[in-house]
This record gives sequence, C-alpha cells and structure tokens, in this order.
Amino acid sequence: MKTRITELFGIEHPIIQGGMHYVGFAELAAAVSNAGGLGIITGLTQKTPKDLANEIAKCRSMTDKPFGVNLTFLPTVTAPDYPGYIDAIIQGGVKIVETAGRNPQEHLPRLKEAGVKIIHKCTSVRHSLKAEAIGCDAVSVDGFECGGHPGEDDVPNMILLPRAAEELKIPFVASGGMADARSLVAALAMGAEGMNMGTRFIATKEAPVHENVKKAIVAASELDTRLVMRPLRNTERVLNNAATEKVLATEREKGADLQFQDILQEVAGVYPKIMLEGQMDVGVWSCGMVAGLIHDIPTCKELIDRIMSEADAIIARRLEGMRAA
Repeated sequence: MKTRITELFGIEHPIIQGGMHYVGFAELAAAVSNAGGLGIITGLTQKTPKDLANEIAKCRSMTDKPFGVNLTFLPTVTAPDYPGYIDAIIQGGVKIVETAGRNPQEHLPRLKEAGVKIIHKCTSVRHSLKAEAIGCDAVSVDGFECGGHPGEDDVPNMILLPRAAEELKIPFVASGGMADARSLVAALAMGAEGMNMGTRFIATKEAPVHENVKKAIVAASELDTRLVMRPLRNTERVLNNAATEKVLATEREKGADLQFQDILQEVAGVYPKIMLEGQMDVGVWSCGMVAGLIHDIPTCKELIDRIMSEADAIIARRLEGMRAA
C-alpha cells in the first residue's frame, strides 16, 4: 500500500508503532520495522543519551529497515538532556523522530539540518496546525480513545480525523483506537495516510514487557480504562486497577485542592515495576480503549501481515461490492 506516509518514511506499510514508556525498546522497534511498519524507540526510557545511543546501535544490528526515536518534551523544572539525546539520534543515523508533549520548535533546526523527518503527536486540530507551521513533516492525530494523554478536548477520531483532513496540508496518521484492518481502512477513509498503534503493539510476542501486561490487555474490554489526573489538566487514560481506583478516590476526596503530590506514589516511577516486573497493581499505566479489540498476542509480522491482507479484502471486496452497479 502506498500513501504519503509510506513515501515520507520509506516504509512498506502505513503502520507506525508509537513511542511508549518502557515498551519502545530495540526489540519491538526492530520487529515492527522488519515487518514493514515503522518501529519507534522511546528516547526518555533510556536514562542517558549514551544509553539511547547504545539502544539505537542495538536496533540497527537487528534491522536494516527505517526506524525512529520518540522524544517527548516534558513540562518539568529539571529538563532531560535534550541536546544530548538529539546528538545520540543524529550520530546514530536515525532519520525519523516522533516528538510529543510540549512544542518541539527550539529543537527542530538541529534535527532538520541532519535530514531528520519529524512527526509530532497532537490531540487537536489547532495543535496539528501549529506543528505544520513550525515545520513538522507529519503529525500523529490522537483521538480521545487513545491510551496515555488524550488532551482536554475529548474529541473522538470519527470527528477529529476528518477535521484534520480539512485543515492540514502535511500528511497525518490516526492514533487512538487503532488495532486492525478495520481501523486502517476507516482511518484512510477519513483522510489519514496511515495509523499509529500503541496498545496493540504491547500485546505482541516481541514487546519486551512482562507477560502479565500482555494478558491484562487481552483480558480487558473497551469499558476497562479510566481517565486520571483530569483535575490537574494532565489527563491520562489508563487501565483500571487497584492503583487507578486509589487515584480516583483521592481525586474525589481532594476535589479542587488536589495536588500532584497527593497521587505521586501511584503515578510516578511505576513503569519499570509494571512493564518489566509485572506488578500490575503497583501504579497506573497507559492503555487505550482499543484493548476491547485485542484478543491475541501475535508476532509483529503476523499482526501487520494480517492487517494488510484484511485491509485489501475490505477495500476490494466488501466496499467495492457495496457500490451500485
């Protein structure tokens, strides 16, 4: 399948694996890229720029296909060493970066000078237009369904994607609620040039996370996610568990007086224990409503091959067959 996204990134299929904390390691990124999609290493999961450089080198030893690095710009007093991480990306020969979080504008010149293509994650049309204006090559449009941070506008992809198509000149992919061939064909129909999958790629054989995490996603329905940190305007969609219930109870109890410190234990520094050790109730962790559409744990190649073959069937048989003679 050829779209503006496959052309931009030099990939076979218009499927991107989003950057995910303590999930986007070299093993998963390489598996996705080898299957014809675009694998993404999560930059800030690596504690130092040197660690990221090592992870990039590891991924390069596992695939000769294009892969990218996610760099999330956090609203924090003590910022990570972003120039150092960018050095590691450029010196590692990575030509695709997925940016997220705050406006990446100040860091774009160095990346662009090195020939790096930028795809920025956005949760609204206005942010997508800003990304286009500052020189991003593409955007990933995240609907309200997505795991992680859906923004504060609560617009689902059935509305957000067509709106993005009306406004944007640069290509965009659909993110949030994406799991299978139906997701891909629907996204293309609404103007996207591909799709970004996060939660779906956690439940794959190559995802280097604990088996408890994969089983939790398969067992979950579309009703099993919750929104936390909404009172702090830092909304995150997470899988419901004991920690999630505790956070929501604290939010109800504190009301307008809620401070981040009140929920710190459940939301900060918990990912290694969950993703790597499988301690499922130690904290909250991002998960999309799309868990309701995930019923197995295939390899990345099996998943991507299935999506593409079924997408062809939907387009060529189901939809074509509906056309009036």
